Amino acid sequence: MEGMALNAGGLRTLPWYVVCSQVLGVTCVVITGVWMGHYRGGYAWDGSAQEFNVHPLCMVLGLVFLYGDAVLVYRVFRNETKRSVKILHALLHMMALIISIVGLVAAFDFHSSAKIPHMYSLHSWCGMLTFVLFFLQWLLGLGFFLFPWASAQLRSWYLPLHVFFGLLLLAMSVGSCLLGITEKLLFSIMPTYSKFAAEGVLANILGLLLVCFGVVVGYVVTRDDFRRPPNPEEEALSVHFKTLSEGEIPSSP
Repeated sequence: MEGMALNAGGLRTLPWYVVCSQVLGVTCVVITGVWMGHYRGGYAWDGSAQEFNVHPLCMVLGLVFLYGDAVLVYRVFRNETKRSVKILHALLHMMALIISIVGLVAAFDFHSSAKIPHMYSLHSWCGMLTFVLFFLQWLLGLGFFLFPWASAQLRSWYLPLHVFFGLLLLAMSVGSCLLGITEKLLFSIMPTYSKFAAEGVLANILGLLLVCFGVVVGYVVTRDDFRRPPNPEEEALSVHFKTLSEGEIPSSP
């Protein structure tokens, strides 16, 4: 009874953490938009520097905010059917993937137009590695969990890896953004950066907020009493499916 009371008490704080994560995520997207829109000349799709401005906005929106929300859905929608949450999880990842592709195309298109070499910086290496792993994670998640071709044993083997890489990729996304912020500032305002130029201060605040967003999401996902409670009907269906597909006899009725 004492454990249940502690668990219920912990759950009361979950909405506050979720709200905090959303405020942080939206703020990060807004600050990125203001930075690129106000200080870097706005947005375009013509191969100019304004097209490059689409890149950081899409990456913060896609690979950080939407990706973080996709990670959170199993904690937020605790009492919805697991299949519904899986579909939402996959759709958020798909939105993040599409937006990220737009951001990547904007960066490559600008580099081609400006005759700048591709993929030479640490930011670009880390960012591309993060994107490729994210794409593979999304494909494997669809194959293992959304479409029922994998056996229960194979799903149970892959699930810890899926969870681990999910959090790792969020950390890699935030880290890649921090590298990108520093690189952009050094290229754009090197002479005034050390003098606490307004643009530099705004970008530094963005970096701190991105870290805070990642920390809050990571904390919510890894806290045991925030985990989704077992659903007896879903457990029964899972056992029944396992019996039919693998010929195993359930150990309990």
